[in-house]
Amino acid sequence: MLEIAIVGGGLCGLALAEHLRREGRDFALFEARPRLGGRIDSQWSARSGMRVDLGPAWFWPGAQPMIAGLVEDLELATFDQHETGEVLHLQDVNKVPDVQTAAVHAGARRLTGGMASLVDALVARLPQERIHLTHELASVKDCGDYVQLLFLRDGQLVKVTARTVVLAVPPRLLEDRVLFEPELCEDVRTAMGEAATWMAGSAKVVLGYDRPFWRDAGHAGNAFVSHGQTVVGEIFDACDATGNKAALGGFLALGPDDRERFNIGLPMLMGNQLAQVFGAEAERGELLYRDWATERLTCSARDRREPPTGEHAGTSNPLLRRSLWGGRLHLSGSETAARGCGYLEGALEAAAHALAAVGSARESGATGELSGNAAQLAQFETWVRARSGPAFDSYRRNLTARLSEQERDQLTQLSLLETVEEMLDEALVYLGELDFDIARIPVENGRSALMSDIQSPFRDFLQILMDDVIAFNRTSCALSNFPHEHQLSNDYKQTILRDVAAAWRAFSLAANRLLLSKTDALGADLSGSHSIGKLS
Repeated sequence: MLEIAIVGGGLCGLALAEHLRREGRDFALFEARPRLGGRIDSQWSARSGMRVDLGPAWFWPGAQPMIAGLVEDLELATFDQHETGEVLHLQDVNKVPDVQTAAVHAGARRLTGGMASLVDALVARLPQERIHLTHELASVKDCGDYVQLLFLRDGQLVKVTARTVVLAVPPRLLEDRVLFEPELCEDVRTAMGEAATWMAGSAKVVLGYDRPFWRDAGHAGNAFVSHGQTVVGEIFDACDATGNKAALGGFLALGPDDRERFNIGLPMLMGNQLAQVFGAEAERGELLYRDWATERLTCSARDRREPPTGEHAGTSNPLLRRSLWGGRLHLSGSETAARGCGYLEGALEAAAHALAAVGSARESGATGELSGNAAQLAQFETWVRARSGPAFDSYRRNLTARLSEQERDQLTQLSLLETVEEMLDEALVYLGELDFDIARIPVENGRSALMSDIQSPFRDFLQILMDDVIAFNRTSCALSNFPHEHQLSNDYKQTILRDVAAAWRAFSLAANRLLLSKTDALGADLSGSHSIGKLS
């Protein structure tokens, strides 16, 4: 039996696998496709002599520290997205494009060799016997102290068991295709169905050329098309770092149904569109194309029905980050991320969250190996971490109660404060029940030396709870009629944080008094025993 099974070999699953490898953990990764990378898809262009990206191509180091850090750790070569030259906008098919000069991609960078270089570098670090391709997940069953997975492989069912399972797969695909036994709760299933798979309904084209002729004409390669017959709506320069290996890329403006309807003539239409913008030479490139809506391992039926919004959600419903089945099952992948949802950054954020979740499960099992005050502190930390899910549930209950009572003001502020105070009160009770060896704990300036360790696990807890509340409010239909609660302003967030900080200070003072009272009680007991000894 495996310690950890990872389902999904996209960036999230691979990053999690690499973290587990570094820690010496027992794991295996299962991917439905015959390749790794998921939506990262770099294909060879013979005409341009390089790999081109039909999936994600860019990252933004200034705003995406996790992907920037991973690229640096893997020592991958990067370069700036080309922006020099004119930006074109074709609004009328019978007129020449308008000219703009503003940069489009705002500091984006690309990887030499395509984004698949990231996948290649991660895979090279992993033991190949831990990777299993062409394993499509069919069912997930909770068996009490382990989880059973059934995969379809070459028409046969393959059974795998693991203590913990991480599903690094778009939630909509899981909700659409995978049988869970027992069924996941309705709230989680609803959140899974509402989590749109980023770019799943989209299509991307890249044309390879012998030379970057558009640069010679003073164009950046960036262009927008918005006339009535638009096929490719956004175009960009897809050359390599030197510019010698030439390509243009673009995102299709047509929806999945229209792309299917014009399927036979679509290559010609795409070439014609680029020629309208950059001239006849643009039509003569080597065309590579990926319609993600036709990829059944990416696009669910609902993704195909619902057109892309054109905007990243930024964050996901926090229910997607909840540990399930007693911590044995975890949803993951970019669509579950608290930050960067849908981006490569989100995939890494989700991997880090999954690592913390499976790590805390292991740590809770290892608490018994400790002794004395270290064991008591580890037990307390495990208790605090386990409260993340219940605390969020408490917030939702408190919020629902206020809505049902038709309250309209400070809904988030009061509901969250009530939740935090409830949890901190419970923590104080639990702290009082722990069996610390008080005699070994020094007191300096009226502060117990245990306080730093007592406070430490709450920092992540409070941040996660705040992030979850913000994310939930954004996705809550019930709060859509309360704009100030639906999208929390910075001023409102600061007001809430001040309330939470006050509750946190009150807890810290009470916890310190509790520990000092135990110290005083021990001192009184010792003093009494000495007096009795003298009398005898």
